[in-house]
Amino acid sequence: MELIGEITVGRPLLVLAVKEEAQFLDTDLPVLLTGMGKVNAATALATVLARGPHPSGIVNLGTAGALRPGWTGTHVIGSVIQHDLDNAVLASLTGEIYGAPIDLPDHGGPVLATGDSFISDEEARTRLAAHAPLVDMEGYALASAAQQAGVPLRIVKHVSDEAGDGAARTWRETVAGCARVLADWTARNVPVRT
Repeated sequence: MELIGEITVGRPLLVLAVKEEAQFLDTDLPVLLTGMGKVNAATALATVLARGPHPSGIVNLGTAGALRPGWTGTHVIGSVIQHDLDNAVLASLTGEIYGAPIDLPDHGGPVLATGDSFISDEEARTRLAAHAPLVDMEGYALASAAQQAGVPLRIVKHVSDEAGDGAARTWRETVAGCARVLADWTARNVPVRT
């Protein structure tokens, strides 16, 4: 976890998993690099929110794999689900739902499936495509931490790969271009003060 800058009231916080995704950001807004995966994302965001003060909002920027053919470009996410939590089994054991889908302020956007596995095989891609068009490793965890702290969150993902065979190689080859697109999106869409 690395916090660059200082969180202040009235200003948003930018949250990304890794420095490769943040490399072209040109802003004086605070930037939190969480590390990859749900645990790193949740604990990093929860830690900075617990220390206070709370930002006016959180914008998660990052890359995502496309689970369905034809999905490219930048997407503002409408809801997030966990793809690696067995909700049905847990509900049968406890009678409670853990990890229910979380709706975000941008309700019209696509569903993002989050899990700790980097999806790089066709079988997993096909299975997940029935539930969401995009996949990442941090979105749901950030949404959960932000929701519990009462801070609004937007998730913006740029498609880096097709989440199938060769996805890891493709991510390495495309991450710099994705970072440039995300930096441009931020400059156009994230006000310095809200």
